Amino acid sequence: MSSLNRVLSAVVVAAFAVAFGGLNASAEPFYQGPGKCGECHKGANAVWAKSEHGTSFKEIHKKPSVKAIITAAGGTTNMRRNDACTACHFTMVTAKPGTPPVSQMGTSCESCHGPSSDWLSIHNASGDKAARDQKAIQAGMIMPNMLYDIATNCLSCHGASRDGVNPETFAKLIDAGHAPASNFELVRYSQGTVRHRFYPPNINQNAEKTPAQLARTFITGHAAALVMTSEVAGKGKNAKYEGTIKQLDTAARAALEAIKGQVPEAATLLATPNDANARKLVAAIASKDLTPQVGGMLPAKNTYK
Repeated sequence: MSSLNRVLSAVVVAAFAVAFGGLNASAEPFYQGPGKCGECHKGANAVWAKSEHGTSFKEIHKKPSVKAIITAAGGTTNMRRNDACTACHFTMVTAKPGTPPVSQMGTSCESCHGPSSDWLSIHNASGDKAARDQKAIQAGMIMPNMLYDIATNCLSCHGASRDGVNPETFAKLIDAGHAPASNFELVRYSQGTVRHRFYPPNINQNAEKTPAQLARTFITGHAAALVMTSEVAGKGKNAKYEGTIKQLDTAARAALEAIKGQVPEAATLLATPNDANARKLVAAIASKDLTPQVGGMLPAKNTYK
């Protein structure tokens, strides 16, 4: 496991600690809230504020099914304070080190790019950008071009594959009405209402990806999904959850089968689904145009989330 994944795993486990009988974290990186990012990334912040990620926290706790789900989770019946809920549905903002986190926002910047307490000052510093970015990554930042890591982070909620989750507890949540997982696909979930690609030379334009970029994104997301499904299959303790995981696994294998003739690393990942092999595949396709192989498998724009 990479140092980045170790940081992510530690944060994930800490978030679930109370709800699922876990750990006592004391010196973990913490979330500072989307306001810190929005000071500079105004375009991205405006997109987020209108997305379901940015607005759902205002209403989700009012849904009729929530009470039964929270009761099944155990602990407090306040959704905004229940660790089983806040881990995915809220950004738990810490005002300063040592103070309790508060559920101030829904899923936001740091939910995808990592808790910023250790990397924000590095990211904001002056000097050589390449060196600064590398230091920020080492401190736990998931850069926009780190698609595999972003997909893995997305799947930790959309695939309900959180480390430290007691499968029996999660089965109870599903039986109480919680969705077992989502039929996640990276292009569909990243290029719709949450797309925020404001890059030079036109930093005011929310650029769409080219077909080749979409094809690489598609394969990268399925590589992450295959690793996840191989780790959690058979552990869900719930038929609905296992059914969703099977769908994700089947879709991922179909995508990788389509390119294995041109990309040997895809065949290796299919044979042995693990993080190391997935990263080798992503590196191998970095400059490839895979639209001849998977262009017809890409989701239509009108299905984007």
